[in-house]
Amino acid sequence: MRTLTHLALVVGTMITLSACAPAAPPPVDTAAEEAAVKAVTAAWLDAYNAGDVEKIVAMYAEDAVLMPPHAAVATGHAGIRAFLTTDAAAAKAAGVKLVPAAATAGVAGDTGWESGSYTVANASGATVDSGSYLSVSRKSNGKWLLVRDIYNSDRPLPAPAPAAAEKK
Repeated sequence: MRTLTHLALVVGTMITLSACAPAAPPPVDTAAEEAAVKAVTAAWLDAYNAGDVEKIVAMYAEDAVLMPPHAAVATGHAGIRAFLTTDAAAAKAAGVKLVPAAATAGVAGDTGWESGSYTVANASGATVDSGSYLSVSRKSNGKWLLVRDIYNSDRPLPAPAPAAAEKK
């Protein structure tokens, strides 16, 4: 009998304590923040196609890192500005534009990410390159800033030009 009374007391205590336990937090709707992260990429592409390097640089945190294909890593605003100034001018001279494709995004607290694909179209609209990207952002003072940004080409590098024939 004593064991049964003890068991009832333990079960009663557990029920009482479980009723006092904090409820699980409600699920967080991150759709608006994910859309904001995606909006940064859309603005980045628009600014790149317009050749507006300063607008792009403002989208990066001061300590950001940009890792472009076939080029050295660019760090901080100065490094990113230097790379993009040359790259955007070359794209404009070549008459090519970046075109976004499918993308997904996610947010956890003040960290966001987006991954997707893109194509590069020439003046006639033909695809001359394609690739994928992954961007990581941090929300600071209500604004999403890129902190890590990497993209790559799906296509191989062009073959090197044949060596000139040696003169005898």
